[in-house]
Amino acid sequence: MKKIIGYIAIGLAVLPLTGCHIYRKFELPKEDSAIVEEYTKALEMPADSTTLPYMGWREVFTDTILRGYIETALENNTDLRNALLNVDIARAQLKGAKLSYFPSLSLGPNGGTASYGGSHMNWSYTIPLAAQWEIDVFGKILNRKRGAQTHLEMMEDYRQAAQSQIVCGVAGVYYSLVMLQQQLQLTQRTAQIWKEQVETMELLKNAGRTNEAAVVQSRANYYNILGTVPQLENSINQLNNSLSLLLNTYPQEWTVTQDLNFSLPEELVEGIPLSYLATRPDVRAAERSLASAYYATNSARANFYPSLVISAQGGFTNLLGSIIKNPGEWFIQLAGSLTAPIFSRGQNIATLEAAKAQQKQALNTFEYAVLTASADVSNALVSYNKNLEQNEYLQQQVDQLEKSVDYTTQLFMYNQSTTYLEVLTARSSLLQAQLSCIANWHERAAALVSLYQAVGGGR
Repeated sequence: MKKIIGYIAIGLAVLPLTGCHIYRKFELPKEDSAIVEEYTKALEMPADSTTLPYMGWREVFTDTILRGYIETALENNTDLRNALLNVDIARAQLKGAKLSYFPSLSLGPNGGTASYGGSHMNWSYTIPLAAQWEIDVFGKILNRKRGAQTHLEMMEDYRQAAQSQIVCGVAGVYYSLVMLQQQLQLTQRTAQIWKEQVETMELLKNAGRTNEAAVVQSRANYYNILGTVPQLENSINQLNNSLSLLLNTYPQEWTVTQDLNFSLPEELVEGIPLSYLATRPDVRAAERSLASAYYATNSARANFYPSLVISAQGGFTNLLGSIIKNPGEWFIQLAGSLTAPIFSRGQNIATLEAAKAQQKQALNTFEYAVLTASADVSNALVSYNKNLEQNEYLQQQVDQLEKSVDYTTQLFMYNQSTTYLEVLTARSSLLQAQLSCIANWHERAAALVSLYQAVGGGR
C-alpha cells in the first residue's frame, strides 16, 4: 500500500508539468479568428424563442395537407431512421467512456492437475476476482469522455439536419406541385376561352365581319395553348412521384391546396441576427467537430505522461506457492503501476502535431460553415423580400392587361379601328402575366423554405 501511495505522490508531483490545456473545457478560439470572435459576440446577444430559427415546422408550414405529408415523411424516411440510430450509437459510446472512470472487474477461474513419474495426481484450482482501476491523473479519460459527449451532440445535430432536409424537401416539392396545378388550371381555363374565341371568329367570318386569316390565327393560338397542357401534366406526374419517394410509398397522385396565402413573420423581413445561425445544424456540427479536434489534441498531449493503474486480486485457491492444500484458503493481492512512455516519445510528438493540424482544419471548416450559413440566410431573405416586391408589380400588370383585353375585344367586335392581332397580343400578354404571378408565388414559397432551412429548420 505504501508503494501505491508513492506512485500517486509521483503522479501528483508531475501534475503541474502537464499544463492547463489537458483539463480545460473547449471554448471557441476568439483570439485566433475574427470570424469566430464576431460569431461569439453574437451568441452573447439574447435570442427570441418565438422567431423563425426556433419555430417548429408546424408553426411555419400551416397548410394542413402539407403538415400531413411532412408527418408521414418523418415517420417513414430511412435516412432519418439511420440518423436516429447514429444518435443511439453515440449515446452508447458516451456511456462506455463514462464507465472508464470505474474499476474493471473480471472473474477467471482456472484449475489443473499434473503427474510426474507416476506420482499421485493432485488437482489445483484458483478462483480469482481481479479489479483494475486507472487513476485519471493526467486527463486521458476525461478528454475521451468529453470527446464522446461532443460526438453525441454532433450526431444529434446530424439528426436535426436530416429532419430539416426532409421537412424542407417535402415542402419544396409540395409548393412546386401547387404551382404546376395552378398553372394547369389557368391554362385549361384560358384554352376554353380561346376555344370560344375561335367559335366567335368563325361566326364573324360567316357574317362578313372578318376574314379567314383571323380565324386561322385564332385557331393556331388555341392549339398552342393546348400544346402546353401535356407538358404541365407530365411535370405534375414527375413531382407526384418525387413526393411519393419522400413519403416512402408507391407513386400516386397527391392532393394539394388551392389557398396561396402565406407570409413570413414580420420581425424577420428586415434581417436575421448572426446569433440565430447557432441553431443551424451544420454550424453546430462544425463547432462540435472543432471541439472534438480540441479534445483529441488534449489526448495527444496526455500521451506524454504516465498512466497510473491500481490493481487488486482476491479469491479462493488451494495452490499456495508449490504446495497444494485442501481445503483451499482465501487470498488477496494489491499492486500499483506507473507506466511512462520512453521510446514512443517520437511517435507521440508526431501524433500531437497531426492532432494540432486537424484542429486547425476543423477551425477552417467552422469558419466556412458560419460564412456559408450567413450567405444562405441573406440570399433567402433578399429573395423573399424582392419576390414580394415583384408580386405587387405583376398584380398591377395583370389588372392593366385584363382591361386591355376587354378594350381591344370590344373595339374589334364593334368593328372599330382595331385589328385581331391586337386582340391576340393582349390575350397572350395577359396569360404570360398570370403565369408569371403564379411563378412569383412559387419563388416566394421556395424562398421561405430555403430561409427556414438556412436558419436551422427549427429546433
